Amino acid sequence: MRFEIIAAGEGSRLAKEGVKEPKPLVRIHGEALIDRLIRIFMNNGATAISVICNDIYTDVSRHLVDIQNDGLHGMPIPLSFYIKSTPSSMHSFYELSKHMHEPEPFILTTVDTIFKEEEFSEYVKAFKEQLAKGYDGVMGVTDFIDDEKPLYVGTNGNMDINGFYDEPHDTRYISGGIYGLAPQDIDTLKRCMERGESRMRNFQRALVAEKRRLKAWNFSKVLDIDHKSDIQKAEEFL
Repeated sequence: MRFEIIAAGEGSRLAKEGVKEPKPLVRIHGEALIDRLIRIFMNNGATAISVICNDIYTDVSRHLVDIQNDGLHGMPIPLSFYIKSTPSSMHSFYELSKHMHEPEPFILTTVDTIFKEEEFSEYVKAFKEQLAKGYDGVMGVTDFIDDEKPLYVGTNGNMDINGFYDEPHDTRYISGGIYGLAPQDIDTLKRCMERGESRMRNFQRALVAEKRRLKAWNFSKVLDIDHKSDIQKAEEFL
């Protein structure tokens, strides 16, 4: 299975708060965020891992070159990466999609998404099961809300997704920024780009509007690393 990582943000809030490392290289328990994701993806059967990073922080691209050449902790990694600054995460996703030449399912995350490893393995298993049942995607959600601008996810009793909202809308869950998607969802992404839309939440809304079958999978907690204080929160959580 393919795994995709969006690591093209500038991490400006972290920099303003005195964090010197670019966000992908921020360490949680001594492990860089991007290394943690790559390791977890490999432990869950990754056949290909793609990363998009910006052209501002050359430390990140050099780090990825080292992984390509030397592996991660001695383990060869099927890694490719692309350097491009983009105006939004959806634009980053679109750039990654240009290199998905084989029509296969994939899981996409942002580089600062923090979750329990054992829960992620269960999520990957559920994603494969739901694809076999004809679903178009499985979105990681959580009822733990610690986000400045959460995206609320509407679900029915079977955890089928029926809407994405900027405000609470009789909803229990918010998006965790973990997207398991089928190849046909790229067509929806392309139509979003053609309409001049941006932000991943608008892509998710478009999936619902096009009646894609989406399932929600509940993580106990998902954290993002947006502020210096989030680093300590993540270390305590893990």
